[in-house]
Amino acid sequence: MYYMRPYATLHRALTAHSRGQIKKMVKETMYYDLLGLPPTATPDDVKRAFRRLALKYHPDKNPDAGEKFKQISKAYRVLSDANKRSLYDRGGESAVRGERADGRCGGGTQINILNLFFGGTPRTWPRADRRGRTVTHHLFVSLEDLYNGATRKLSIQKNVICPNCKGAQQGSVTQCPKCHGTGMQMHLVGGCIPGMMHSLQTTCSECHGEGQRIGPCDQCPVCNGKKVTKEKKILTVRIDKGMKNRQKMIFHGEGDQVPRLQPGDIVIVLEQREHPVFQRNNNDLILNMEIELADALCGCRQKVRTLDGRTLLVRSRPGEVIRPGDVKCVPREGMPVFRDPLEKGNLIIQFKVKFPEPGWVPIDNLQKLQELFPSPSKPNLPDDTEEVDLSNYDPSEDRKQSSRREAYEEDGVQYSHTRQCQTS
Repeated sequence: MYYMRPYATLHRALTAHSRGQIKKMVKETMYYDLLGLPPTATPDDVKRAFRRLALKYHPDKNPDAGEKFKQISKAYRVLSDANKRSLYDRGGESAVRGERADGRCGGGTQINILNLFFGGTPRTWPRADRRGRTVTHHLFVSLEDLYNGATRKLSIQKNVICPNCKGAQQGSVTQCPKCHGTGMQMHLVGGCIPGMMHSLQTTCSECHGEGQRIGPCDQCPVCNGKKVTKEKKILTVRIDKGMKNRQKMIFHGEGDQVPRLQPGDIVIVLEQREHPVFQRNNNDLILNMEIELADALCGCRQKVRTLDGRTLLVRSRPGEVIRPGDVKCVPREGMPVFRDPLEKGNLIIQFKVKFPEPGWVPIDNLQKLQELFPSPSKPNLPDDTEEVDLSNYDPSEDRKQSSRREAYEEDGVQYSHTRQCQTS
């Protein structure tokens, strides 16, 4: 240890000399003084100092220290950013005067105390949305509208900048004293762990997130200080051929207007009503068609009314047999393709064959009818073959008989057990 002292003394001397050089290079120390730090403080020192001062001067714990909290927050935003700190060290506060007075940095950075208290770094918050909110409307249309195209008029109500005060009368807008112009409020609340504080950020209840307010005496008589008024707007919605269910159409800049922001958008969502005849599958149309047995065996000729008012005669080739459940198609008679309406999908037909009722033909003619069909193969029957007749099957009646049979069998078992007990 005796031999280490000269080196320790030399190290302290060099450190002091280095600090002196750094102090000479810093133009101003006001931000450092606000946090109680020397210009040689490390980023961790800056974070710890602000964490300590935030607990002491936060408006929720110290309502009279709002201005002090705002100053140390501003100092922290500069000193916690390496680029801004270097700029401040070289040119002082005037060099970083691009910072806004409402507590938001020119680059859109805002303090997130929650990250600071749980080991994170200052989080970059997005700047306030530069557009108004997007409004969505649902427009119900028929399948014919999507097939042929249509035009609809939609009446909406939206907010527009007040024509009297143009959003705010000159000199009437002041900074919100509750959030100090940030539009947000920070609340320190206790957590599950004793002594541990959590930070909760909410929209300012005084200015509703705008960071500004208008006094009662300065409010516009037309909008009552709301800066916007209601206006009725008629939108012309053009439905192109081939558009699909749930497809969206965006009207840019037709939404609500907000002072200092670009107008929002209006989104129209098409909602297709159910059609009584056709179902749609992408660009194909599906039709369920029921035909008689004679049509299924001798040739099908059915009329189909299309969505654009035309009449199609759907027919099968002579000798072609249509079985129950068969699926056929008519090419290029489906839905028009969106943005290419000359192209179309297919018309898909699912067949259901309707059989005649019992006794539809006299028994005397059955033999003649059977002769028209291909000769069935005759089974090779043994000598002890028994002939049985078919009957209609009723599942409910069969279940009743099964229940009675099971009850009878249970009674029989119980009776047999009793007889055995008596004889033993």
